[in-house]
Amino acid sequence: MKHHHEPENWSALQPPPGYYSADGRPPDAMQRALILDWAVSQRIASGWRVESRSETQVVMVRGRPLNHVLHVVLTVFSCFLWGVVWLVLGVTNKVERIVLTVDAMGDIVSVNGPGGSGF
Repeated sequence: MKHHHEPENWSALQPPPGYYSADGRPPDAMQRALILDWAVSQRIASGWRVESRSETQVVMVRGRPLNHVLHVVLTVFSCFLWGVVWLVLGVTNKVERIVLTVDAMGDIVSVNGPGGSGF
């Protein structure tokens, strides 16, 4: 698993108590979907976006890949001056992925997915 910088309370990302059954039973499919929706909305508020989604799992991504074709054109038309900017963007740009899964007990399990850099 890859470490990423997020608020400390996200390691135990759990929704408010109203999302669970009052009698302690495991949540049904609808309650698990609501719990996952809550976790997704928390991530979206921090700049993540949904890449794919199923009933119990969502893949979220933050960052955007570089448009290398555009940077090639800019580099050629600027007599290779833009190449310095492209190099800096390629080194500093990163794409982060995370998979959120809600298990049968309604707990959110977070796993870091494969990321990527600009190059």
